[in-house]
Amino acid sequence: MSEPANVRPIIIKRKKVISGGGHHGGAWKVAYADFVTAMMAFFMLMWLLNATTEQQRKGLADYFSPTIPINRVSGGGNGAFGGESIFSEMTLPKNGTGASSKHPTEENQAKGNTGNDPDGASTAEQDEVFESLDAMLLGHGGESAVMENALKHIITRVTDEGLIIEIFALAGAPLFVSETDMPTPLLSDIAMVIADVSKTVINSVAVGGHVRTRPVILINNPVWELSAQRASRMRVLLEEKGINKSRMQRVTGHADREPVLSNTMAERNNRLEIVLLRDDI
Repeated sequence: MSEPANVRPIIIKRKKVISGGGHHGGAWKVAYADFVTAMMAFFMLMWLLNATTEQQRKGLADYFSPTIPINRVSGGGNGAFGGESIFSEMTLPKNGTGASSKHPTEENQAKGNTGNDPDGASTAEQDEVFESLDAMLLGHGGESAVMENALKHIITRVTDEGLIIEIFALAGAPLFVSETDMPTPLLSDIAMVIADVSKTVINSVAVGGHVRTRPVILINNPVWELSAQRASRMRVLLEEKGINKSRMQRVTGHADREPVLSNTMAERNNRLEIVLLRDDI
């Protein structure tokens, strides 16, 4: 016998109808914004490369990638805050500065650094002095001591050796008369400014000369003699501008062995390096 019709359960099915395909989101807007931002950064980079000097570009690069060490002694160890110096005999750094050998004798081994290093404090103090000289010379904190047309010929950097002031030639603006050690008025003006700044400290001075490669192979290549003569002439210029002769530590000629550009014949490779040496050098 069938059940009465009014007793059967009533099942209602509801179907969701979506018209127009629904909302697709706004992910494309985020991608487009990223693209526009990247293009803006690219055009700003191209503008900066064209509108700034080499020294200014170096300053921008150093801002995003600082290279001046706070302390030359680094703390390393087997665990967090282990306190073991990389200069100790237990840790042999790959650059070879930390130990005398892999199997040293007791009297011939690096003792490491306990962290109470007076030399570390002295290094930091000298770094501060070099940075102040750098700011005084190139005007990082205000007015530059170098005339505007000479500023593009100078870059500086602080190294373990000291403050290096590099003076380089550019196309159409040489430091010396072609293939001689006769200084141009530009170099004489730069030498006067560097001497004035250097007289504020008593650090020893080193001068190095570099020249570009000759376009042809010569039997008697004069690059060694020319680089040494130019370095010596720079020494004389500094002494004439007031640097005490006793501060001169060394004068060297490097010929064309250390080019700064892959094109070894470029005028930019004709340069001088004046180094204000650290006290412990």
